[in-house]
Amino acid sequence: MSNRLARETSPYLLQHAENPVDWYPWGEEALQRARAEDKPILVSIGYAACHWCHVMEHESFEDPEVAALMNERFVCIKVDREERPDVDAIYMDAVQAMTGRGGWPLNAFLTPEGVPFYAGTYWPPEPRQGMPAWSQVVVGVASAWVEQRAEIAETGRRILPRLAGAAALAPAEQELDSGGLDAAVATLRRGYDHENGGFSKSAPKFPAASAIEFLLRRGEREMALHTLRAMACGGMYDQIGGGFARYSVDARWVIPHFEKMLYDNALLARAYLHGFQVSDEPYFARVCTETLDWALRDLRQDEGGFASALDADSEGEEGRFYVWTPEEVRAALGKDALARAAIEHFGMTGQPNFEGRWAPVRATSDPERLAEIKQRLREARERRVWPALDDKRLCAWNALMISALADAGAALERADYRDAAVACAEFVWRDMRDSGGRLLRTYNRGRARLNAYLEDHAFLLEALLTLYETTFEPRWFEAARELAETILARFSDPEHGGFFATADDHETLIARRKELEDAPVPAGASSAAFGLLRLAGLTGEHRYEDAALGVLRLLHVVAPQHPAAFGHVLQALDFHFAAVKEVAIVGPDAGPLERVVRGAFRPHVVVAGGPADGVPLLEGREPVDGRAAAYVCEHFVCRRPVTEPGELAALL
Repeated sequence: MSNRLARETSPYLLQHAENPVDWYPWGEEALQRARAEDKPILVSIGYAACHWCHVMEHESFEDPEVAALMNERFVCIKVDREERPDVDAIYMDAVQAMTGRGGWPLNAFLTPEGVPFYAGTYWPPEPRQGMPAWSQVVVGVASAWVEQRAEIAETGRRILPRLAGAAALAPAEQELDSGGLDAAVATLRRGYDHENGGFSKSAPKFPAASAIEFLLRRGEREMALHTLRAMACGGMYDQIGGGFARYSVDARWVIPHFEKMLYDNALLARAYLHGFQVSDEPYFARVCTETLDWALRDLRQDEGGFASALDADSEGEEGRFYVWTPEEVRAALGKDALARAAIEHFGMTGQPNFEGRWAPVRATSDPERLAEIKQRLREARERRVWPALDDKRLCAWNALMISALADAGAALERADYRDAAVACAEFVWRDMRDSGGRLLRTYNRGRARLNAYLEDHAFLLEALLTLYETTFEPRWFEAARELAETILARFSDPEHGGFFATADDHETLIARRKELEDAPVPAGASSAAFGLLRLAGLTGEHRYEDAALGVLRLLHVVAPQHPAAFGHVLQALDFHFAAVKEVAIVGPDAGPLERVVRGAFRPHVVVAGGPADGVPLLEGREPVDGRAAAYVCEHFVCRRPVTEPGELAALL
């Protein structure tokens, strides 16, 4: 018999629809019942690709006796953290405050008003390694609710101020200063792993795409390019099919946590593209294209949007889909030189690196016929049992992929990437807005729902500006400007500056937060600032820049002190202090001029072209003697137009 989650569209919630637990989705129905019955709430938060979420479900939530305890004592709510980042952020802060650590599954016990009083992550079905059994936790917390209400109320009073996050943060007294950018580079260098790459020497290691992008913008190549090489040579990169796993469980990027997320791959594809542009290393271009090709092959859905993730598990084992034995390689390639080359190249000699099998790494330089080796191994792998697909389409994550595809399509002159970016943007703009044009967060099973957050608007603002610069279609500029106006109207903080994570008419939670750190996607506020600065460059409107500066004033002191956590706002700061070039390209046969702008890594350039419809940077710009011309401007003050690609390159 199904519970209430059967009506949801989230694959994670649907995974729990057959549990004997009387799960509610987050919403007024559950909260009202808790208030009416004066009953505590258990909110359990996870996501579809989460390995330990699956483990706890199988061990505890599928057990009828454990479920009966939960149903009797609590109103039980299940939350997909990817659909409801607002709810997840509040209770993740709570568990970190209470225990000093966090993670998923996140299990928090709340008062009927939603105030947390006890929280943790995974609990086993039996006492283990100092942890109580989940059933013991359930009974103990329920008893405390009856017997220790005064203490619970005091816990709530103490923790509530913490849950507002950075909403009360005021602008720093210091004026904005570009010196912080050099300080941020120095801080990254102090923590840098010179042997293995990355910005810590301990495990686990996460791919800090935003920090790498910041370093490339500052002209720092050593740390950025070494880290890109190290990640792509390890097992965290799928050597057979392309794309990156979520993180490495070791310090050398060898052993992945095998789930593959859309957002990681969108961010990393772009970082590798830019690494290629600054270094001319073909390997970086190959990693970029293999990653995008994987996303197009394995995540793209029929309407043009992208699914959220592939699970880590298949056949009941983590990583089973991705790991190999030499015998399996020989079965796919034959017992000849091709198989020997593959086994050597992918490091499948000596001791296995993952539970008796090998997660392939790039152990040697590329053998001959590498493309054939990868193709045949991928075909063999596709006959295996696949990991589960989390097929919900999230607006924010699709926006990141639009940016990556559009950027790569322009730089590499790949029409297929450009067309895929357009198709995804058309899907989001058509199918992920309500009848009034309001942006929505999630789409699945033919239905979009949940009002979008700041990150959805901000990532899409950046994506549509990138798509406009790739296609010169005014519709994307117009849509980007519409998003910017929504951000200013519905998310701004008039008291302290910056932007809230939720809109002004969002449902009332126990805190209205600002999310300022990249964790692991760029912070919505940082993305909004960067997008608004770029839009100011295309329009000349200072109000966009002023709104962006509200974010920068909040963070320009703390960001250089913790650059790995603030990589995207550091990119925005770098853009703000740079001598940004505004390039307007007009006239027929402008391809050679466009290639000058798009073919190189030019992080301090905005570009407009094509029809002038509604694009201020193009107003009044004319071809020269019937020839395509480029106008290079700063703050809308332009040099004389040039018509030759070499002349344009010299001005950039």
